[in-house]
Amino acid sequence: MRILWLFPLLAFLHLSFPKSSAYIGIGVGVGVGVGINGGGITATTQPQAPPPPSTSDPSPSREYMALQAWKSAITEDPSGILASWVGPNVCSYRGIFCSDPPEDVSSSTTSSVVAGIDLNHASLKGSLVKELSLLTHLSIIHLNSNSFSGIVPDSFQEFQYLSELDLSNNLLSGPFPTATLLIPNLKYLDLRFNSFSGEVPDEVFEKELDAIFLNNNQFGGQIPMSIWGSPATVITLANNKFSGSIPFSFGYTSAGIREILFLNNKLTGCIPEGLGYLSDIEVLDLSFNSLTGDLPDSLSCLTGMEVLNIAHNQLTGELSDLVCDMKRLVNLTVSYNFLSGFSQDCAKLFFRNVGFDFAGNCIPGGNMQRSPPECMGVPWGGPSCLRIPFTKPIACAAGAIMGQVDGMVGIPFNLHTSLPPVP
Repeated sequence: MRILWLFPLLAFLHLSFPKSSAYIGIGVGVGVGVGINGGGITATTQPQAPPPPSTSDPSPSREYMALQAWKSAITEDPSGILASWVGPNVCSYRGIFCSDPPEDVSSSTTSSVVAGIDLNHASLKGSLVKELSLLTHLSIIHLNSNSFSGIVPDSFQEFQYLSELDLSNNLLSGPFPTATLLIPNLKYLDLRFNSFSGEVPDEVFEKELDAIFLNNNQFGGQIPMSIWGSPATVITLANNKFSGSIPFSFGYTSAGIREILFLNNKLTGCIPEGLGYLSDIEVLDLSFNSLTGDLPDSLSCLTGMEVLNIAHNQLTGELSDLVCDMKRLVNLTVSYNFLSGFSQDCAKLFFRNVGFDFAGNCIPGGNMQRSPPECMGVPWGGPSCLRIPFTKPIACAAGAIMGQVDGMVGIPFNLHTSLPPVP
């Protein structure tokens, strides 16, 4: 079942500062979940290694062995969190939370199991160990804002009950941790503010995730076409090294995406018409790329759009009423492109108390515009960005995907309204 309660909290995150989380466009660094044993972290001396269980104790549990193995791989604990990680009663450890076993676990199992790890903002330094997979009943792992380094162990794929994995604001590296894609019940994946690199697998967007945070890493290559089939409500790829064009919305199957952040990558080409059929989207940020061509008229279909940021690209043409008439707009930023003008309705945005920034364009008579010599060298998006003019109102309803809405001919999703590139 989709974790619906995540979205209201996620909708206010922000992407700008390390040790913080995203507006979803950019924000504060709170981790999702409960605090560390419900209170603040008090400084103590560096904890000593715990004594081994006495010979009179029963055999140590798998959970005890897992947490002790992890403790031995943690090299700095300035707040003394691990001082409580002594003895076989793991449910008394700070940052460790226990609950009754899942219903499908045999009743012969111990009365309580480790169900959650919440060490957000604990300032721990060390690595993640493969023995953590011995915590077979984990439902959440929240490690936001620590200094864990190295890779994510392959053994993480053994977490059968894990639904939330937050490894953000750490020093983790290596390729995309594919073990996370094999966690069967994972719904929330947060890898932002690390040093992961390489390409992102198609399977990330084919998995039943509600939220995907990959921003502020070193991911590169092209954005997978599968992104438009993702059931996620929030997808952030900002501040990476993605290149190539934004995938066309060919075969798009889900209308649940509400926030898309592609800012500060190396994307080129035109903005595809298909973005206008992501009917539930509220925040779209494509700024700080190298996108070219005119804005697609299909953006007028985004009636729920609140924040649209396409600044710092190489877009051309006029900003039309179709964009400026979006009724729920709170902020429209088109600055530092090569736009040649905007319609009368766009000028009315100021009277609607909509934030409207059009500085650094080529708009005659406008303030803070590019110089005439700069505007003479307007970049051309090439044949792939030429638009076929619409001769009738755009069919914006979801049925347009099938090409027919209430008797109006729509735009089938498998037919692009941008001309194909010339060979």
